[in-house]
Amino acid sequence: MATSTKEARIPSVPTDAAIFYPEEDGKPMAVSDLHRRILIRTLLVLEAYFAQSPEVYISGDILMYYVKGDPRKSVSPDVLVAFGLGMKLRRSYLVWNEGKVPDFVMEFSSKNTYRKDLGEKMELYASLGIPNYFLYDAEGLYLPSPLMGFELVDGSYLPISADEYGGFHAGTLGLDFYVSDVGLGIYDPAAGEWLQTPAESAADRAEIAEARAEEEAIARQRETTRAEIAQAHAETAQAHAETAQTRAETAEARAEKEAARAEKASNAQEKAEAEAVQLREEIARLRARLHRNP
Repeated sequence: MATSTKEARIPSVPTDAAIFYPEEDGKPMAVSDLHRRILIRTLLVLEAYFAQSPEVYISGDILMYYVKGDPRKSVSPDVLVAFGLGMKLRRSYLVWNEGKVPDFVMEFSSKNTYRKDLGEKMELYASLGIPNYFLYDAEGLYLPSPLMGFELVDGSYLPISADEYGGFHAGTLGLDFYVSDVGLGIYDPAAGEWLQTPAESAADRAEIAEARAEEEAIARQRETTRAEIAQAHAETAQAHAETAQTRAETAEARAEKEAARAEKASNAQEKAEAEAVQLREEIARLRARLHRNP
């Protein structure tokens, strides 16, 4: 079998297409269950909120490369939102291909990351020109405050002041972030409602439907009860009417009987009086005879 000792030729001028930008950094996501759960929920909430806006791209823990030709220059925000890109699936975020940096990034700080989140990453995101940078500490152990928000002003991040309820407004998203009973609550001030995941919304709709069904069942039961009460009242009224009629008939019968007795007594009296008259007349006749025939 013939063999060749000729070496394969390698292009002398590498191009950007030949540069490999890894899709993973090889580092495990070493966070607590609570941290991961709240992070996943946050992504689901934002995806649901922007579902009707296909130009909005939302991702989390994706490698973002910010220097063309240098795959060492990368960062992976826990949450990123970019407007005007489209919600297509990406393996990585190449800033020069996308034509812009994200409009919003958020880091979920942990024991291993909070120092970088407050230092190196904050400086990097500011230098890249990302308008909003938010930090959240799920355990409430590592950051100066469990929730922090920053806005880019003249190339530097300035802290966003909390509102009266402790929330921070993300101007790029038009949303407010709060530490809440779900961990990280997101509120839409324009709609006046808390944002939910699709599963939470479905559960709420099911609960509302169940409550309405129960209300309708109670209303039907009330109508049935009212009908039964009305029927009972009608039956009682009918019974009262029948009793009154019976009493009237009894009184009428008694009156008739009394009238019959009175009539009988009257007839007897008249007969007695007639007999008395006849008797007196008979006595008178007898007396007259005695006087004629002494």
